[in-house]
Amino acid sequence: MLPAAVAIAIWLIAGDARRLFLYWCLLFGGGLILVAASKIAFVGWGIGIQSIDFTGFSGHAMRSAAIIPTFFYLALQPRTRAVRWAAVLLGLCLATLISVSRVFLHFHSVSEALSGWLLGSAVCLAFILSAESLPKPGFNRILIAASFALLLVASCTKPIPTQRLIDGAAQLLSGHSAAVRK
Repeated sequence: MLPAAVAIAIWLIAGDARRLFLYWCLLFGGGLILVAASKIAFVGWGIGIQSIDFTGFSGHAMRSAAIIPTFFYLALQPRTRAVRWAAVLLGLCLATLISVSRVFLHFHSVSEALSGWLLGSAVCLAFILSAESLPKPGFNRILIAASFALLLVASCTKPIPTQRLIDGAAQLLSGHSAAVRK
């Protein structure tokens, strides 16, 4: 998902939409920071909500809900508003499936997946509502096609070891070992 977030940023810069680029970076970056902070708080200090099995926002759910609908919305920029919003709804449905898969595969609890999905959806919708009131970026179809090709290649690469990074940051900040994690 992160390569798709970078593709969105590149599309916005290339489309001369600096304000939207800034909004995207701030909103998406803020979402990533909230996910990381919630996980570091749990791993480093055991801060969570035991009664609902919450140890932090699901990063997979947040990223999919923020990126997929936004990606569809921007890729369909030349289309009508109704088509763009239908694509956003489709993207949110796909993000829902990814979030549910995290629960079924026992990577996250329902509260973690749902909160991550809600956070990502808020990022996406805040960005899209801002985009609706600003001039439309001028997208290069060749750049969009190249992005899709590169994203297919990126999907075959080894993922970034984010949990190891979270554990290391938590240990550094708290002075505790990462053993607090469930």
